[in-house]
Amino acid sequence: MIITAVFGDFYMWPFEQFTPDSWYRDESGKFDNQAYVNMVRVYEYLIGGGIFAAFGKMGHWPELARRLLAPLIRHVQERNTNPTRPPADLESDPAEWPELRQAGARDAAERLAYEARAGLMNDVDHARLAQAWKSVRAQPSRMPAFVDTVLRHGAAACAHPSGARDLPARSAHHDMVTCQVRLGTAVDDLRNPYQHRGVGLALDPDVLGTSLLAVGPPGSGKTARLVGPVVEALCLQALAGQVAVVAVGAAGAGLGPDEAFDVVVKIGRPDSAYDLDLYGGAVDADEAGGILAEALLGDLSLTLPGGESQRAATAIAQLVGPFRAAHGRYPSVPELRELLEGFAPAWLALRKVLDATGQQAQARELDTRERQAARPGDIGALLAERLALLDRPAFADFFKTDGASRPFSLRALEHPLRVRIDLPERGYADASRMLARLIVAQFTESAVSRTDRSLFACLILDDASHAVTPEALRGIQRLRSANAGAVLTLRTLDDVPEGLRSALLGTVGCRMAYAGLTTWDGARFAEVWGKEWVETRDVTDRQIISDEPLTKVLHFIRSVATGKAATAQSVTVRKVERERWSASELAHAVPPGHAVLSLTSVRGRSAPPVLVELGG
Repeated sequence: MIITAVFGDFYMWPFEQFTPDSWYRDESGKFDNQAYVNMVRVYEYLIGGGIFAAFGKMGHWPELARRLLAPLIRHVQERNTNPTRPPADLESDPAEWPELRQAGARDAAERLAYEARAGLMNDVDHARLAQAWKSVRAQPSRMPAFVDTVLRHGAAACAHPSGARDLPARSAHHDMVTCQVRLGTAVDDLRNPYQHRGVGLALDPDVLGTSLLAVGPPGSGKTARLVGPVVEALCLQALAGQVAVVAVGAAGAGLGPDEAFDVVVKIGRPDSAYDLDLYGGAVDADEAGGILAEALLGDLSLTLPGGESQRAATAIAQLVGPFRAAHGRYPSVPELRELLEGFAPAWLALRKVLDATGQQAQARELDTRERQAARPGDIGALLAERLALLDRPAFADFFKTDGASRPFSLRALEHPLRVRIDLPERGYADASRMLARLIVAQFTESAVSRTDRSLFACLILDDASHAVTPEALRGIQRLRSANAGAVLTLRTLDDVPEGLRSALLGTVGCRMAYAGLTTWDGARFAEVWGKEWVETRDVTDRQIISDEPLTKVLHFIRSVATGKAATAQSVTVRKVERERWSASELAHAVPPGHAVLSLTSVRGRSAPPVLVELGG
């Protein structure tokens, strides 16, 4: 019927022309209608089959069918072959979870192996469950709960608190087994050590634990080819319960979509769901004063007279301590500014509460601050002037301490969190730099003071201009022993005070110089990378002088014929000490899209500077 509807009765013309009438008559010569109908049906089946085959070949129907049925066929085959798999495969294949089988959790291993074969488990699930199994081995009492959770939820067991099992999108190549993210490939260049040429290069927490500094001009690829992949890798590892990451950059810097993070703090924007704790969750007034003083005056620490940084921390502590004792919370930005400026009504109100509650020790702290504020050149006026950068209408809804907002504190680094903080770069450059110093100070203090250091904590600061201070360098040095690290990027070392440039390069264990580096920045890298012994070959030509008459004649004939005096070559091979990468090479010999990178692990292993094609 379908063929008739498409072609009409024309398709019957070959059948009527080429089929003899005798095929449909019986022995007596009578026409057999049933035989005719059967032949027509056979003819229609052949025509329909041919049309079906033609359209199927043009539409690739067999390939489509194989793709649709492949999961079902593979599932049936695996079910039939799994019971007869040799024991050697069960003990060696990581997808079969041999450690769980050896520990007696065979049912849990079978469930996870089945979901891995069925494509229901991704690399993040495998890493997360492996991390959970490590905690079970450390505390065997967790074994029944772990097995029960796996049997109920399968690959989704022990999920991240957010419930996410992967990122919305990936832009880099990741290896969740080794916790590595690929950055590029070492170039086959004579300046690279032979064993590193053509080798892929990746970063992992073991390397980032020594901290990394990347320097390159705008547009060299620091954010797209370094910061972005590293943030993405650490977010994946956070979903696996292995890392806590804090990514800081200007709004729209490309650190990742909002869906890839658990906490997104957009300072200065009304759509921000979280606020930033100005005091970093500090429970001690002196600690809070030190953190805040570092943020306000950290960039002036090399120019202020000696001891001013400590006096600034003490001045803030002498105000925030009594205020917290009186009100049960730290002062907000406007309240702290009024106290630093010596606003009389604010002082009187605070003193009245302290006297009413009988807190004489805090009242003495306030009296001390009042006497110091009366002296000429007191540090309080400078602190109030700097704090005024945050006392702006754009930040009116931020840094609150009355419980009206959702402040995020970096004290939460003991949990596998993914945090992104957007700084208000446009129109508030000074405030942005101040907040960057505040975050660095809070991170270093929180990472070192953690009681549980099993999670690797990493701070990624995209553009650390004016955030590198003496106190920040001391904090970064302590991160290595606290299972934490930092990734800092700079446009040029000129953004760092001159007295701190060498100290910064010496503090970090991994250094990265991008194409387009200036010669004076290259000189700093060349100095920190040092020199190496190389063999040189000096070839010299010396004229041959002979006293024998025959030899003189031959030399004369040779000089007439060739126009050159008779000479002999001498080769001198010696070892000399040369820079691994000179300042001129770093400034002019690094192609676009490349960088020179040296790495050091927390265990002390180091790799020489290598020219890397980023993304290659």
